Amino acid sequence: MTEYGRGQGSEPWHPDDPLYGDGGWGGQQADQGSQAPYAGQPQQHYPQQSHTHQQYGDWGTAEQNGYGGHEQNGYGGQQYPQYDQQYAHQQQHQQHYDTGGWHTGTHPQDPYAATPQDPYGQGGGYPGQQSGYGQQSDYYGSPEAYPPPEPPSRRRAAPEPEPEPPTDWDPGPDQGEHAFFAGGGDDEDDEPGDRRRRGGKGGKEKKRRSGCACLVVALVLGGGLAGAGYYGWQFYQDRFGSAPDFAGDGNGQKVTVTIPKGATGAVIGQQLKKAGVVKSVDAFVAAQAGNPQGKSIQDGVYTLEKQMSAASAVELMLSPESRNNLIIREGLRNAQVYELIDKRLELKAGTTAKIAKEKADQLGLPGWAKGHKNVKDPLEGFLFPSSYGVSKGQKPEDVLKNMVEQANKVYEKLGVEAKAKGLGLKDPWQLVTVASLVQAEGTSHSDFRKMAEVIYNRLEPGNTETNGMLEFDSTYNYIKNQSKIDLSLSELRNYDNPYNTYYYKGLPPGPIGNPGEEAVKGALNPTDDGWYYFISLDGKTSEFTKTNAEHQKLVDKFNASRKNG
Repeated sequence: MTEYGRGQGSEPWHPDDPLYGDGGWGGQQADQGSQAPYAGQPQQHYPQQSHTHQQYGDWGTAEQNGYGGHEQNGYGGQQYPQYDQQYAHQQQHQQHYDTGGWHTGTHPQDPYAATPQDPYGQGGGYPGQQSGYGQQSDYYGSPEAYPPPEPPSRRRAAPEPEPEPPTDWDPGPDQGEHAFFAGGGDDEDDEPGDRRRRGGKGGKEKKRRSGCACLVVALVLGGGLAGAGYYGWQFYQDRFGSAPDFAGDGNGQKVTVTIPKGATGAVIGQQLKKAGVVKSVDAFVAAQAGNPQGKSIQDGVYTLEKQMSAASAVELMLSPESRNNLIIREGLRNAQVYELIDKRLELKAGTTAKIAKEKADQLGLPGWAKGHKNVKDPLEGFLFPSSYGVSKGQKPEDVLKNMVEQANKVYEKLGVEAKAKGLGLKDPWQLVTVASLVQAEGTSHSDFRKMAEVIYNRLEPGNTETNGMLEFDSTYNYIKNQSKIDLSLSELRNYDNPYNTYYYKGLPPGPIGNPGEEAVKGALNPTDDGWYYFISLDGKTSEFTKTNAEHQKLVDKFNASRKNG
């Protein structure tokens, strides 16, 4: 409501309005009954006028008096300028009102009987004169028409400014804040319009909202306490509780687990947990750390059982019985390795050999191992003997890559490339070839260094013992893909093939097998005792000689033992 008992808007008062026909402020008009202050006269519409401080006297401007001016009163300054006239006239006669009477010259019983006057005229009276409005009658001549203004303590505050229009973000019916937190509490704070918007149920609705809000708060607090308790328990378990673990040696269900190279205890534990062998990674790591041999668990394929205790899993992995790796023995030829891979991967025979031939240059061979002539298999000598975790589902090329990678590591570690020329060889490729011969002809690791010296001595162009011929049965067997002992000299010396060292001088075009690390070391560090010949009488050890005559005696001895046996 405004100071004059009207709501905002430009419509005139309606007779049903409870303030229609009010007798004035503070009950001053009550003595005259319910007579309308305008006596039914039509209201005048005046152009908007601005007021000065002099017109309002010591009370200040309309805005200072709390009336807010025409715009603040909601009338737009067009329909009810009479109220401004009323206050201007009131200020001039305030002192007469205070002394109990009016002495303005107007008739008190007929406040609207005066001749048209200029309400804004000068001189303190209302003589008729021309103004911007023309001649007007004084409709406010009676003292009853000018009640005293409300004291400042009883004046209503200026209307609140209109709320800003909402943005395109709609937080919901509570405008982004629940009524419980927005400060709204009791019904007595509601405006009538608010109660109407809520269907006349403002009190009950607020109580329901307050109850719901309390319930929400309780749930939130309860959830917070539960969450804190859960995380507290987790913290205790992580710091002081034992890791989850199965009990026993397993449930009898076999499972194959592949452990990658260089896997730490945590990585091994993750693989075992994924396969259902152990219950937690932490339990396995703790069990491995508690076992004196735990750190010696190697990469490879293991056959274990599901739901094993971590300690049982560690013990079984340390046992050779659990190992299910693909083992490549020293000296195996590539053809034999391909067959093993096919069987392990459950592939058709010949699959891996075909891939090796087609993708040899894509499997990681070093540059010095490529481009050699008359080579039967460019990967020969590079499927390094070791233990490999190979299981069904892997690709053959991936398995071959792992083997070539292992060969490269060993050859680089031992300095094959750097030391080849120092041994009188053309390149590292020839050194690997020598190592493959040492591996094929030697019967034990103690033979390797002597066997390497035999090779280097026979390769010497000026030697009179062999004249540069190696004459190794192993090279002939390689090209024939066989492993025979009883070979005739006529057969050996009449077979024309670059790998037949009975037919061609020097080394074969490439390695004839995959040497192990000890054979490579023997090739890199031969003895210097003058050995040219060797023979194995029992198949377990070799005997070396420096002359052909000495060698022939051993041959005769070997043949005699075979006849008698």
